Amino acid sequence: MATTLTVDLFVSVDGFAKGEHSPGYFGYGGPELERWIADELARPQHLLLGRRTYAALAGLPPEAQDDGYRRMSSLPTTVFSRTLTDAEWPGATIEPGDAVGHVRGLRESGDVPLRTMGSLSVVQQLLDAGLVDRLRLMVFPLLVGPGGREPGFAGVSETDLELVDVRRLDGRLALLEYAPTGRPIP
Repeated sequence: MATTLTVDLFVSVDGFAKGEHSPGYFGYGGPELERWIADELARPQHLLLGRRTYAALAGLPPEAQDDGYRRMSSLPTTVFSRTLTDAEWPGATIEPGDAVGHVRGLRESGDVPLRTMGSLSVVQQLLDAGLVDRLRLMVFPLLVGPGGREPGFAGVSETDLELVDVRRLDGRLALLEYAPTGRPIP
């Protein structure tokens, strides 16, 4: 039985994963967002991370390593990197090879849902390969404009999406859930 792959990206309204001066969560954290994150981390899953996202998360200072962090860092995790040789997280392994081929294998043989968090280059490869079942965008209420860093979908091929769910968090965030349809673009 094949497992599913969910991609989670936190983006500004203009599609950037971060701004030049933006703090974590673009400065818009709140109790409903925190609850959503905790609920998502409580689900069985296998994380897929790129090197930069893994390094940023693994490098958080001890005071930022709360219960959610401890849960996340204990999950089975594949880190795609050609430069790292080992991982600090107990459930993490390094995959230096082809991300698409590796994820295809995990989807075919796995029984735990797969999930990305951030990791734009990995997300872009998996979207283009048609391996994504759900694309969830947590849209934060700001435009970062010229200070935008890491455009969420630069270089991704045109992909038809179907909106399957919309949720409002903390009265200001929009969680949009899409399913790639596989249909050609009109």
